[in-house]
Amino acid sequence: MEVHATTMTGPLLFTPSPHRDARGFFTRTFDADVARTAGLDPFAFVQDNQSRSSRGVVRGMHGRIGAGEAKLVRVAHGAVLDVIVDARPDSATYGDVEAFLLDDESFHVLYVPRGFLHGHQTLTDTADVCYRIDAEHDPAEDVAVHHLDPDLAVPWPLPVSLVSDRDAAAGSWTAFAATLTASDRRPD
Repeated sequence: MEVHATTMTGPLLFTPSPHRDARGFFTRTFDADVARTAGLDPFAFVQDNQSRSSRGVVRGMHGRIGAGEAKLVRVAHGAVLDVIVDARPDSATYGDVEAFLLDDESFHVLYVPRGFLHGHQTLTDTADVCYRIDAEHDPAEDVAVHHLDPDLAVPWPLPVSLVSDRDAAAGSWTAFAATLTASDRRPD
């Protein structure tokens, strides 16, 4: 398993090395030693979640206020365009958007640090996305920015087929950013 830096400080892309044969494949999707070498505490993760969505569905752009949460994101089945936005006010890449193809062929795992918005669009008939997070979910800390916000200009590759009511009603990046101060910076 290799670890690659992204264009922003903090997020990492883990690239497993699947072993394929006539039966199919075997791959390691998480390795505590690799995580530790990359600077993560592998034992900090406390909850695993999974979502299933159909083609064109967008989930996001979601984040957490307060202490926030870091997560490892991977796709167990299908493919998604996974998108992060740096929402750390004192970061050199504040407001930047970066997108990654996560699928069940490459097995890439994206590490999303605290202080980022996160979302994805399903590119296949269905996709199962798995999240390993480092904090118990607290709905009182949930925040969302509209997935079609023109200031973010997220490059969704398909027409958006469905979003939740909450995501459809989400506010703008400008309104969200106005609530942040340098003291809200989350640790990497």
